[in-house]
Amino acid sequence: MQTLQELLQQSLKPLVRAVDEKAYYPKDFLLELGRQGWLSSEGRSRAEAAEAEAEVVEAVSSYCMTTGFNLWCHLAALTYVRHTSNDALRQRFLADLENGRLLGATGLSNPMKYYAGLEKLNLRAEKVPGGYRINGALAAVSNLGSGHWFGAIAEVSASQRVMVFVSCDAAGLTMKEKVSYLGLNGSATYACRFEDVFVPDEEVLAEDADSFVPSIRSYFVTYQVPLGLGVTNSAVASMKKCSERQNGANQLLPTQPEHLEVRLADVSTRFQEELTSGVSWEGILEVRRQAVYLTLDAVNAAMMHVGGPAYSQTSADGRRLREAYFFLNLTPTAKHLEKMLSTQPV
Repeated sequence: MQTLQELLQQSLKPLVRAVDEKAYYPKDFLLELGRQGWLSSEGRSRAEAAEAEAEVVEAVSSYCMTTGFNLWCHLAALTYVRHTSNDALRQRFLADLENGRLLGATGLSNPMKYYAGLEKLNLRAEKVPGGYRINGALAAVSNLGSGHWFGAIAEVSASQRVMVFVSCDAAGLTMKEKVSYLGLNGSATYACRFEDVFVPDEEVLAEDADSFVPSIRSYFVTYQVPLGLGVTNSAVASMKKCSERQNGANQLLPTQPEHLEVRLADVSTRFQEELTSGVSWEGILEVRRQAVYLTLDAVNAAMMHVGGPAYSQTSADGRRLREAYFFLNLTPTAKHLEKMLSTQPV
């Protein structure tokens, strides 16, 4: 097996510009991560698996946060399958999702906002013999394609919501690709419309989604933190490379690499503490909020330090700036985080 850095250098680095400029979806690379064992939970507790996988997300995101985001989508799906009480579903999907035979995604942007009191649920489910029939639409679900599966939550009644695992090839599901994003090209993002999509009982993650969501939401957020850490690391490295340009004028700018490194070390330490002590909802939300603002500060500072070259359309610094602005609006968004943290407990 290659080391992770060897895999990133040989298999991801050559794709980064195509991902950013041509909306190339790095499906084969994502599958290769699993094939080489980087996503296996065998012999690990859930916490140990999350710690190891967070390191992979950070390393991937230091090269390309869009690919890191795709990986987060897949790990979110893995989280749902790992936590489900539907043993048959877990046995059917877990090994394939971990070992590079299947890719997964998450359709929980709208439900997470629903549980925070920000939106209504967009999907409706009707109990029918052998499963559920689902109707409605999701505005954007990423990391999708033929053969992929994703989690979704639909309202059955005022007192019940169900969480299901949906095939992208399901009858009645229409997907329309969304491109020309500011910082999300190459993420295989689609608008999804459900028209009497039948989901059998064996593909139900939880009959009671309200009780299931608290068991998975901390990991849902956990895998997002390293997206920002990876981008921040690369932004700081870029700033250091140009420290002596224009007769050292960069040293007069208000934000220096050393300032960001102190904050990065603090966020990383707090994140590690969450991983090793057992991720708490309140704790990981605060770490996620700090990661957002740190990432924004890092990419903005890098644009100033690098100067003119950063404004080329093919600039890595410009790409990281766009990626950071997507990170700002990844559910839970910055304003979503602020609302949840101001009204704890959630």
